[in-house]
Formats: sequence, structure tokens, C-alpha cells
Amino acid sequence: MTLPTEHGHGGSEPCDEAIGLYTQALTQGSIARSAAAHVPCLADGALLVPDPHDSLRLRPVPPTAGLAHLLHPLARQVLDQVRAIDLLAKSLVPLTSANRGPVLLVTLHGRSAIQASINGSAHDARDEILTIQPGSTRTPEQLQIALSGTLPTVARGVRVRHIYQHSARYSTGLREYVAQLPSGLLEVRTVERAIDRLIVFDRTVAYLPADPDGSAALEIRHPALVRSLAAIYETLWAGATPFTQHLPAALPGAPVTAVQQSIARLLVDGCTDQAAAEKLGISIRTCRAHIAKLMHTLDATSRTHLGALLIRSGIVEGPAAPVPADNANRPATPGQPG
Repeated sequence: MTLPTEHGHGGSEPCDEAIGLYTQALTQGSIARSAAAHVPCLADGALLVPDPHDSLRLRPVPPTAGLAHLLHPLARQVLDQVRAIDLLAKSLVPLTSANRGPVLLVTLHGRSAIQASINGSAHDARDEILTIQPGSTRTPEQLQIALSGTLPTVARGVRVRHIYQHSARYSTGLREYVAQLPSGLLEVRTVERAIDRLIVFDRTVAYLPADPDGSAALEIRHPALVRSLAAIYETLWAGATPFTQHLPAALPGAPVTAVQQSIARLLVDGCTDQAAAEKLGISIRTCRAHIAKLMHTLDATSRTHLGALLIRSGIVEGPAAPVPADNANRPATPGQPG
């Protein structure tokens, strides 16, 4: 007597032997019930059903019906898994989003990306815009960009405050820019020396340069950092001179201008011509022209002699420091201040 072979799979899919018996049943019209007794995957009636005319035989179902019967439980399992995944996503994705804090510091690369971000913050501004703009040179293109960004904000009633350096007062383009904006919403002041460029919108987002050439910038949204930058701005603003007022003269009766006195202070502090020009936002040529006037006014015979005379004359207070070696005895470049 031959014992039936044991099948090592479940009944969810037919094995090769089951397929062979089913093919035989399709060809013959039926097979003996005993032939399928040892094949469990044929026992669920998916492919073979009892012959209504012969209890000892089984008849095949149409292949399409058999396929649908076998796929139904698999499709049901897939559907259940999809529903489980959907429920997990709906439950957990909002939690992961809530756990992700806001981005407080971003480095922007490229002038177009920087300008786009600044334009977006300007569009969202509802209260005030604070800016510090060092230097004195403003090209017509730069002023046009500034005007196109500022006009829509002041039209919404946003207050705008600018801090420039004293040297920017002599820019015709800047005066025209100021004249095109309502004085009630735009305020401009100037300082002798300014920190780096800074823009603050509604005290919620600030922008600082991230490299010297201006090709990268920091977008800051950390509340404590923005508050600190705004506080620095207010300190500078309090000591700045309104654009509509004349700059204070040097000491009463002093034979030099306020700009020359500023240069004198920097020279006594040990600054080179280049460093003094950068701090005051003027060109090196203009700076040296002012130095030449100082030497002529005080009858200085050398740069070292000039440092001593600046203290002795009272133009600059404090002990005289040696003038840097790279400046010593260097002839000043003639020319009028720009």
C-alpha cells in the first residue's frame, strides 16, 4: 500500500500536483475523488467541486472562476494592509510634523536667493523695517531695487528706518531716493561709523552678511538673536544724526571739518589709510585727500609729526599713537574730497 505524500504548503495556492490534477479534470471532464484526496490544496473547492451525478467523482470549475476564488483572500489581505498603513500614517505623520521645530537659522547662497528671501519678508512686513547700510556708494540700480521694495511697504503703512554713514549724505541718488518716500513713514539717520549691513523685519526675522563679498547671507528667526540685533540697532539709532539736520561741526573754532576730525581720530588710533577709509565709508583717494589737508593745516612735515600735532592742537583727545609704518612719510594723493 502506498501512503500519500505529505504536502509542505498551505492551501492558499495550488501546487504542481494540484495543477496537474485540475488540468486532467478539465481534459476528461472529471476525476476520481480518491485521486484528489491526498492533495489538500484541492479540498476547498476552488478548482474541483463534487459531481452532482456521481458522488465518487469531482468536476473542474471554469479557470476564471477558480482564479477569482484563489485571489479573493489575497486581495483581502492586501486591502487590510493598505488600510493599516493608512491608519498609521494618519496617526503618526502629524506627530512627526509637530515635533519638528521651526528653522531658526538659514544660510542663503547667491544674490538672487538672498534678494528673493528679503523680498518675501518685506512683503509680509506689517509693522516696521530697520536697516543699516554701510558705505557711501549706491549705484542707480541698487537704489532702484531699494525703492521698488520700499514703496509697497510704506503704502501699507509700514514704518521704515535706515541708518547710513555720514559719507552717504553726499550721494545725489540717495537724496532722490529719500525724496520719493513719505517722510511720515521713512526716517533716515547717519553715523560716522556703522556696523555691517543689517535688515530686521517686524523684529521677527533679520538678515546679516555671511561672507565679505555679499554672496551669502544669514536669515535669522531665533527670537533672542533678533531681539539682540534690534537692540543694537536702537542704540545706533539713538546716537545717529537725522538726515535732515546738518552734521555737527568739529570743535568750535577748529580749523578742520567733521570728516577730517573723524579721520584724525582713526589715524591716532593707529588705522592705516585703507582702514580709515573703510570705517568711514569713503574711498581711499578721498581719505588721503583729507589727510593731505590735515598735514597742510597743521604744517606737519611727516605722518609721525602729524600724529603728535593732532593731539597738541586739541583736534583729537588722548595720547598719540605711532602712525603705522606703511603710512610713514608716504606722500598724500592730491585731490578734492568726493
